[in-house]
Amino acid sequence: MNYFDEQGCVVLVDKPLEWTSFDVVNKIRYSGKFKKVGHAGTLDPLATGLLILCIGRKTKQIESFQAQEKEYTGKLVLGKTTPSIDLETEFDAEYPTDHITKEQLEEARKAFIGDIEQTPPIHSAIKVKGKRAYEAARKGEDIKLKSRVIQITEFEIDVSNFPEIAFRVVCSKGTYIRSLVSDFGKKLESGAYMSELRRTRIGEFDVKDAEDVISLADKIKDIRESL
Repeated sequence: MNYFDEQGCVVLVDKPLEWTSFDVVNKIRYSGKFKKVGHAGTLDPLATGLLILCIGRKTKQIESFQAQEKEYTGKLVLGKTTPSIDLETEFDAEYPTDHITKEQLEEARKAFIGDIEQTPPIHSAIKVKGKRAYEAARKGEDIKLKSRVIQITEFEIDVSNFPEIAFRVVCSKGTYIRSLVSDFGKKLESGAYMSELRRTRIGEFDVKDAEDVISLADKIKDIRESL
C-alpha cells in the first residue's frame, strides 16, 4: 500500500487495550506528518480491535465506513453493575443470578435480535448541549439521552462459564454494546457489566487484516524518512 498517495489512503489498525481512538489517530498522524487523519468509529479505551483510519482525501469516506455493519465479540458478567457498564468505573451494585435459567437466557438473547430501541450509555462521547456525555456523567450531573432504533442481526451467547457470558454481535451503525449488555442484564431481572470487547469487522474489513499500531507507525516513519 502506498501511504503517500495524493488521494490519501485507508489503513486498518488493531487498536490496543487502554489506547483511545484519538491516541491511535495522533500516533499515525505524527509518524507520517499527515495533515488529515480520521477514524471511522470510536472504540472505548477498554475495547480492542478494528479501527479504520482514513488519511488525506480519504477522510471524505469516513461516514460511508461508519454506516457499515459491525461485528463484535466480548464477555459480559451478570450479577454486578458499574456506572460505565464496563471496568472503567467501580462496581456500584450487586444483583441475584440464581434465578436465571438457560431457557431465560435464550429468551433474553432472542429478544434483542431485530430492530430494537436503545439508549446510549451516559458514559459515552455523545454531545449534550455542547458537552460530551461522559464529561457530565463524571461530574455527577443528571443527563438524559434520547433513545434510538438500532438493528442487531446476530446475537450469539456462550453460557458455559455462567455468570460470565461470551458473546458475538453483528449490528448496525449507532449500536452501543455496553447498552446491550446493560439491557440484557435488566431483561433477566439482574444486572450486568461488560468485561471485554473486541471489534472484529466493519463491513468487508476484518481485524485479521489490521496492523499493530506501533509497527504501522514505524513503517510509515521509515517510508517518510526515505523520501
